[in-house]
Amino acid sequence: MNARNSSYRRVAMGFAISVRSDHPSAESIRMLWRDVERFEDKPSMALLGYPPHITLAIYDDDTVFDTDVRAALDQASCDLHTLTLVFDTIRTFDGVPMTMWAAPRPNMILLNVHKVIHSLIDPVNCRPYYRPSAWVAHCTLATSVRNDQRKAALSFAAAFRRELEVTFDALDCIHFPPLSPFDLRTLSPPP
Repeated sequence: MNARNSSYRRVAMGFAISVRSDHPSAESIRMLWRDVERFEDKPSMALLGYPPHITLAIYDDDTVFDTDVRAALDQASCDLHTLTLVFDTIRTFDGVPMTMWAAPRPNMILLNVHKVIHSLIDPVNCRPYYRPSAWVAHCTLATSVRNDQRKAALSFAAAFRRELEVTFDALDCIHFPPLSPFDLRTLSPPP
């Protein structure tokens, strides 16, 4: 067989680093997933098969992968305990399709974890929206709001008046596509 045969092609694989919640408090985010899935053709977050999370970095080139990621996860989780964040606003990233997300209140620990990751893996390798100068902490609720549901989705977001406390208890890295776990650091409660 020659190099053109698809079985010999290198398959490009990206990876993402996130704080995620396997904690019972994550059910409040899952309930929001169910609330907003009516604005999508298919429930994008439930179908992802991944717990509620806040993505810190996404890299499309896995050549910086193994050693750098393990070192970044080790350093970022070194003194990190479970992290409880409060979400009280739903916002959107405009586009076609529109994305809905829960906004956490500002948290210096979360910002520091993001900073550590990007100090150890060159931000130039990261997708632009996740780089230190552009990153917006968010917990995605829906990635594919239909155009005919934009107005209803925006009304739902504007009317949201709850406070959700969610405990994030892991720092992990996943490969994609398809989504598959690579490495995980379980976080313990603070002393």
